[in-house]
Amino acid sequence: QVQLVESGGGLVQAGGSLRLSCAASGFTFTSYGIGWFRQAPGKEREGVSCISASGAVTYYADSVKGRFTISRDNARNTLYLQMNSLKPDDTANYYCAAKVAVAARSCGPTGVASWGQGTQVTVSS
Repeated sequence: QVQLVESGGGLVQAGGSLRLSCAASGFTFTSYGIGWFRQAPGKEREGVSCISASGAVTYYADSVKGRFTISRDNARNTLYLQMNSLKPDDTANYYCAAKVAVAARSCGPTGVASWGQGTQVTVSS
């Protein structure tokens, strides 16, 4: 059974940093693209950043380019998102998703995607 467990969210002031982690199990981690999505109250879910199975291809939403860095540790079956220069607009519940289709300009869940429970990120002004 696929399990994705996010951690690292919290409350931070604008300009601060957080590092999200997603521990994955129950599937062959190295075979799939994986990524971070977020959803704020009253807004649609959006792709934040994704990384291909090999790590060769990454996607970033325009709103986070230059501030967020995605990485994966295939030996530890773990996905990371380093978030710097956080803004109040980054406030959302952040979800890890496995089995996503990743391209340089797009990222989206496939029909067999799995999701974590999410971790809340709140950025105060």
